[in-house]
Amino acid sequence: MSKISKFFKGGGSAASKGRGGPSPQEALARLRETEEMLSKKQEYLETRIERELAVARQHGTKNKRAALQALKRKKRYEKQLNQIDGTLSTIEFQREALENSHTNTEVLKNMGYAAQAMKKVHENMDLNKIDDLMQDITEQQDVAQEISDAISNRATFADEFDEDELMAELEELEQEELNKGMRDVRLPSVPSTSLPSRPASTRKRAEDEDEMKKLAAWAS
Repeated sequence: MSKISKFFKGGGSAASKGRGGPSPQEALARLRETEEMLSKKQEYLETRIERELAVARQHGTKNKRAALQALKRKKRYEKQLNQIDGTLSTIEFQREALENSHTNTEVLKNMGYAAQAMKKVHENMDLNKIDDLMQDITEQQDVAQEISDAISNRATFADEFDEDELMAELEELEQEELNKGMRDVRLPSVPSTSLPSRPASTRKRAEDEDEMKKLAAWAS
């Protein structure tokens, strides 16, 4: 049995039973702390790797033993760095899954609250009463529409008189007015002085013709 299995079966499970398990917020805080710690370890290992490379370059072939030891330490640091990279990826995945689970839990909880509130609101509602109320509303709307139609339509009265007789009477009245208008029209008066029989120009021309005849007779 590995140490990790012993931890979860032993102290880890006992702690969970004693506290009832950590809350999502506590678990997320622990995971973020672990990520921060591993990130700092990454920076430290990267610095050591650069340092060991510098030592190896410094000694080179002049001091092979020291150079090789530096390269071996560099390899160990690189291996640790790769392990931390894998661990960080696992922790990041676990943190995201826990965050999503926590979010889903909160969403479901709020949806449950909303469902309870809706149930409480509907407790005092009787479906039969609602149907009756809607039927009453529909009937009142129909009555209101009938009243509106009655008011908007033109009022009609019974035909107490013959329309043909009324038209004949109207034509008779128009004819009387026309005759009255013709009687009131005055013709122009005839002038008292007699009109000249012929215009002055015509008389002058006739006198000239008589004179010409007399001259012609004298000359012959």
